[in-house]
Amino acid sequence: MSEGKKMTSSRRHHLKSLMLQIAASWIEQETADLAAAKETYLAELCPTPDLSGDHAALVEICKKISHALDKIDEDRYDAEAKVGKTDKEIEDLKMKVVEFAGVKKPALKKVRMSADTMLQALLGSKHKVTMDLRSNLKQVKKEVKEEAADAGDWRKNIEDKADRKKMFETS
Repeated sequence: MSEGKKMTSSRRHHLKSLMLQIAASWIEQETADLAAAKETYLAELCPTPDLSGDHAALVEICKKISHALDKIDEDRYDAEAKVGKTDKEIEDLKMKVVEFAGVKKPALKKVRMSADTMLQALLGSKHKVTMDLRSNLKQVKKEVKEEAADAGDWRKNIEDKADRKKMFETS
């Protein structure tokens, strides 16, 4: 194929189907080879027992099979214990790696949220709670002083102070 020409879609489809057929045949051949290897392995290690004989011979064969099963169970148990121990070591090593690396805290972002929004986020949308803090405050009325009106009369100013002094003394 030259660089200037492109492959047509029908040609590309044909090549893909050929590749898939070859891959499928390879997979079938591999499964057949594995099955044959399994058969030969089992034939070598586990020959079919000779069941032609008297009762004593059959009991002896059963005892041999039972002993072989016990040995296989012991080996399986030992292998499971070894795997469990190795898994525990792996978990411990992972924990040590985390300890050495340390936990990095993410940078917190400042969030501006009203008290109502915060309560709604905490309690959920079912609960309707309003948090108007100003409504709970005590109302205080401010006194309006007339200082600017008569700032020049010092006698009146002294009399106001004397009245305040009397208020404190009587209470």
